[in-house]
Amino acid sequence: MTLEVVVGLLVFLITYALIATERVHKTIAAMAGGVAMVLLGIVSQEEAFEEIDFNVIFLLAGMMILAGIIRRTGVFGWVAVRAARFAGGDGYRVLVVMSVITAVASAFLDNVTTVVLIGPITLFLAARLGMSPFPLIVSEILASNIGGASTLIGDPPNILIGSAAGLDFVAFLVHMAPLSAILLILYLVAARWLFRGQLDTDPELRASLLALDERGMIDDPRLLRSSLIVLGLTLLGFLLHGPLGYEPATVALAGAVALMLIAHEDPHEVLREVEWPTLFFFIGLFMLVAGVIEIGVIDAVADAIVALTGGALASTSILVLWVSAVLSGVIDNIPYTATMIPVVDQLAGGHESDVLWWALAIGADMGGNATIIGASANVILAAMAEREGHPISFGAFLRYGLPVTLGTILVSTAYIWLRYLL
Repeated sequence: MTLEVVVGLLVFLITYALIATERVHKTIAAMAGGVAMVLLGIVSQEEAFEEIDFNVIFLLAGMMILAGIIRRTGVFGWVAVRAARFAGGDGYRVLVVMSVITAVASAFLDNVTTVVLIGPITLFLAARLGMSPFPLIVSEILASNIGGASTLIGDPPNILIGSAAGLDFVAFLVHMAPLSAILLILYLVAARWLFRGQLDTDPELRASLLALDERGMIDDPRLLRSSLIVLGLTLLGFLLHGPLGYEPATVALAGAVALMLIAHEDPHEVLREVEWPTLFFFIGLFMLVAGVIEIGVIDAVADAIVALTGGALASTSILVLWVSAVLSGVIDNIPYTATMIPVVDQLAGGHESDVLWWALAIGADMGGNATIIGASANVILAAMAEREGHPISFGAFLRYGLPVTLGTILVSTAYIWLRYLL
């Protein structure tokens, strides 16, 4: 093991320890780790910047701008009241309703877009019911990754895998949606036990919320109509971005600019709604992972998989699933997937079945639930909660994310074995 490898591993482990223990803010830790990789010569500045997925960064920025303007119409309050009334104000039923909305929307909008829109609704709803937003936010994070796994556009790793393996929307729907539906049902049943004692609501506040006329919560009907048109066109753009030849980030930025023009918004005010710490956290994380890639850690993992399984399809598929779940929770599932695609492509070369690709997709998508930094949706919702005075620590999320991830991967192992390997 060379000095460069040792130094690179130390930087990664120290950065991760700082994020996990929260001795410093996670954004500062990630940025420091990424910059350290460059300053110590592990990776050049050009190589580090090339690993930053600006499609992800600008997709998030564009959707944050859209959500910030839409929030001013009062529609989030309207949705919250309707959801609370449908659930009868009961804490567990509210969790189920919001989780199902999040999972279904994540499948067809993508989970990043969904959580940007659902976060403000959840925080409003929790405040009006007199309950902690923690169980709702954590549940929506888990549901967004489970639901997002079901389609090509639902989770960023799926987009990367679909492009590399030539798998289309229908293929993902056929192979991934049944598993996502099973996992969501099992999770919602388990959620009553997981969050026991945390779903109580204030009776007076609940009665007050249920008595509200949601129509009176719309502050600006004209802006709402314009916002819904722009949002609808933006979502249509996401569905058609491939044939149109545009990246999702371009679609999101186009929608943001269009709504700013229509609403005559002051850019200084609008840009205050952007979660800049979240965006710079991802930038630092991408730079940090560039160093991990450069020192050959991922290549070593791939070599170890081949050495352990001898290339046999069944054992290789299960190992890819579990390794993907573990590493996606550690280094974020987007850069992990981008790095593993060439490895899986090589492993899948001698087999006619696409099972290795599905194993990678399932492992990366579900593994993103393990930690608060495992997927983009996790970081975004946690940042929203922190901004409203409800921080979610690494350890607090881990107590829920880790057992849910373990359970989903065990069920997924059975699913892969029964569907593809028997």
